[in-house]
Amino acid sequence: MFQSLGVIMVAAGVMYLFIPHDENAEPVKEKDYRVELITAQRAAPYPVLAPEGLGEGWKATVVSYKREEGDAWQLGFLSPDTQYVAIHQSTSEPKKYVPDVTHEAKNTGRTQTVAGQVWQRWEGPKYDALVRTDGGATTVVTGTASFDRLAEMAGALRAKKA
Repeated sequence: MFQSLGVIMVAAGVMYLFIPHDENAEPVKEKDYRVELITAQRAAPYPVLAPEGLGEGWKATVVSYKREEGDAWQLGFLSPDTQYVAIHQSTSEPKKYVPDVTHEAKNTGRTQTVAGQVWQRWEGPKYDALVRTDGGATTVVTGTASFDRLAEMAGALRAKKA
């Protein structure tokens, strides 16, 4: 029994020495999403949105376009106050799509006007969201951030044709 424990301790020590663990390192790598954005803009049957003119400190962390899943576009960011904010767009049925990407948020029945556009406010146990359907797609700005940060992202969204 002691020999087995000794072997496990040696293996754990070797792993600790060879696996990088820098507490001061930047934990999130920023992604360049320009190529995926152009691809999605060419392929999607709706105007694909991405932010322009966000302030300092926003870092893109997640990007994907899945044609086979309702032409689903996802672009995730870490906000300056280290909260997650994501843009999701899809041609999928909104009643199923929105709860899926917001981790079961519910429509509050309230709205919020951002940059002249009316968005539905959804609240959930994990993510809150601003939601609108336009141009053949449902757009969801969701995440752990406050509604002020979600509105900041929603106000920065622009569509460009590739």
